[in-house]
Amino acid sequence: MAGGLTPDAPDLASVQVVRSFPRRRMLGALALVALVLAGAMAGSRGATPGAGGNPVGAAVANPGEVRILSGVPASLDPAAGGDIGSASVTAQLYEGLTAFDPGLVLRPALARSWDVSDGGRRVVFHLRPGLTFSDGTPLTGADVVRSWLRLIDPAAPSPLASLMSDVVGADDYRAGRSRDAAAVGLVAEGTDVTVRLINPASDLPSIIAAAPFAVVPRGVADGSALAPGRFVGSGGYVLAALTDTELTLTANAHYWAGLPAIDTVHLVVSIAGRSPVTAFQDGDLDYTEIGTYDASWIRSDPTLGPALRSVPSLSLEYLGFDTSRAPFDQVLVRQAFGAAIDWRRVVALANPGNDTPATAMVPPGIPGRDSATFLPAYQPDRARALLAQAGYPGGKGFPAVTFVTGGSAYGEAIRAGLQSALGISLGYETMVSDDYFTRLRDDPPAIWMLGWIADYPGPNDFLGVLLRSDSTNNSGRWRSPEFDQAIADAGAASDGAAIAAAFARAQGVVQRDVPVIPLANGDGWALSRSGLLGASQNGLGILRIAGLAWAR
Repeated sequence: MAGGLTPDAPDLASVQVVRSFPRRRMLGALALVALVLAGAMAGSRGATPGAGGNPVGAAVANPGEVRILSGVPASLDPAAGGDIGSASVTAQLYEGLTAFDPGLVLRPALARSWDVSDGGRRVVFHLRPGLTFSDGTPLTGADVVRSWLRLIDPAAPSPLASLMSDVVGADDYRAGRSRDAAAVGLVAEGTDVTVRLINPASDLPSIIAAAPFAVVPRGVADGSALAPGRFVGSGGYVLAALTDTELTLTANAHYWAGLPAIDTVHLVVSIAGRSPVTAFQDGDLDYTEIGTYDASWIRSDPTLGPALRSVPSLSLEYLGFDTSRAPFDQVLVRQAFGAAIDWRRVVALANPGNDTPATAMVPPGIPGRDSATFLPAYQPDRARALLAQAGYPGGKGFPAVTFVTGGSAYGEAIRAGLQSALGISLGYETMVSDDYFTRLRDDPPAIWMLGWIADYPGPNDFLGVLLRSDSTNNSGRWRSPEFDQAIADAGAASDGAAIAAAFARAQGVVQRDVPVIPLANGDGWALSRSGLLGASQNGLGILRIAGLAWAR
């Protein structure tokens, strides 16, 4: 969270990189409009240092530069990235047609406006006049259509290709049932881009704010426009240099919103074994996310306390099952596992810091979220009865299965709770992020866990995008016509009450059939120099660097 995903979020106290929440997003990687961020800058405090000085009191060494701790991006191609680490970088290099400001208000970006007609089945985006890529070549509607078709390329679909499913012909093209790109409901006419939809989709302008929908030049496909010195983008910055320790970005003179205030950005990917807090204290970072443990003592520290920032996150950590194979192809087994543990108590007791127990797949803060609880009820006696009904009385005969995570703080507690309540034995394994994502895609474990950050602030990003039968992010391979119909009804409805009712039906199916179990929602923490203006996030996981400036 483009997005998207994160393996499942460990505490950051000892982690040296920004969260790699797999928001298969990430992916939720949304660009913030630089001009809008100016309003957020007004309340910041006075000047402090840049790299190499006293972290609190010194003057800024170079107001034209900023140093930010970053994860190593898996890809610089926004259509290919599936993790928030990649999205946090590509969001600086490429721009989309729309963007969310720090208050989660949708704003025009490359598109100056849009029109919705045909009952929500036709949306026309009007691009700003005179747009160019960073090399000065024109950016047109044809570039938008070409960029978006790459998400559903049957040879290499984007991890977030499902966000295109409401576009006419998109799923057939992605699945190879059609090879005619012209049959996909995307048409460019000069600076206008028309999108034809299967169902009414009034939220399309919000969806396309996600990182994969950024507009890229032709050279991204073969890599010729990705290398430093030859890089071409559409965002606030271009890639100037790449080393083992940092990515260096320089301001894009052709950026649609004007030249960014900070000329050079150092995205630091290695801090030589130090903690982020130490690197900040040493003056080698101007902005860094930190763990909850560190935030707990920094709050009262007279030197670092003023630099502490709360980082909101529209995020979810959840547990899932491989529903395509025994034993979790049986709904009775999944229901037994869902009822065996007091999930909220597990999160409360094993919580590494700032997490709160989840009550539904849709996290708090998402507009239109239903306040009802859609968590499986804690009923251990019923859980044992369900497991016996499924053919495993007292856990006897239950097959050997392995519970795999990317390093969750809750994994061991969950395994112990399930074993105790159901009389079964579970293997347990942790994997590094890249291997973990590959395994989830190709050969999902029997039980797994993931984190997700919103691509856009809507319930469907945590329901249809993660669980619809044909979704590219349906890691558990769950299929439910009843759930799919509820999601389709939500997409087709225009009345707010009808939309909410359809999503509530969908969540009720998830609660009943237990393909996944929502576990935790959580915010994060960061250290930011008080003179660094605009260093705020909107819950979608991206710091928009084009909106930063040093106080004068």
